[in-house]
Amino acid sequence: MPTATSSLVRPIAAPPPLRAAVSAETADSGPSLLAGLRLLQSLDAKARSAIERSGVYRRYAALGHIIDRDGRTTDVFFIIRGRARIVNYSLTGREIALDDLQAGDHFGELAALDDGPRSANVVALVETLVFAMPQRAFRHMLGAHPDIALRVMTRLAGIVRAADERIMDLSTLAAQNRVQAELLRQVRRQMAGANRGRISPIPVHSDIASRVSTTRETVARVLNDLARRGIIERTKQSLLIHDIGRLETLVEDVRG
Repeated sequence: MPTATSSLVRPIAAPPPLRAAVSAETADSGPSLLAGLRLLQSLDAKARSAIERSGVYRRYAALGHIIDRDGRTTDVFFIIRGRARIVNYSLTGREIALDDLQAGDHFGELAALDDGPRSANVVALVETLVFAMPQRAFRHMLGAHPDIALRVMTRLAGIVRAADERIMDLSTLAAQNRVQAELLRQVRRQMAGANRGRISPIPVHSDIASRVSTTRETVARVLNDLARRGIIERTKQSLLIHDIGRLETLVEDVRG
């Protein structure tokens, strides 16, 4: 199986002091760290080891910026441990959350593909360990492994579809319905049956508000209303959706 060689790619530069690289002890166990990455699951241990030699592990503190919007870096990042958020900011400083990323996810491929500036900020939500792959190694991997290239294209298609849906929501739905639509998007990732699901950890009001361009007070009112109707239930650790069909109806009746 083709591998990236040292003549093809060079290790990326060490991170700045405030974004310290992972300790040598952890990095030594690197091959096993890449095994949990969804994008690389089709590769054998030898191929993953070659990819690992092309990049570097970095650890970011909570709220540390991994990527800055309009930056000219081109590395692709894979989350080994932790969580991160893709976010932009309005001219007034209001946060606009685009997506949350978990261990096993990757991000940063747009700039690696088209050499353009970064399209959004990516911020660590908790202490987060990532593997940074240089652009040249990423492109070589896509050429050598068409199945991985297809998965990257499929993910990008999903991003376009999600963006289209959000634009339609902002254009056609009132704030309360946008909150309901956001709950639907989140619960579909954690279905617990045909008509039930769980959002865990329990979403923070300000996070939902930033995703759908409304206020925390509006989010609180919508959640309270849904709870009174028996559609949702708050627990200590999660938000239970008891009737996804009714929630869908509330949104679709407005969309028409």
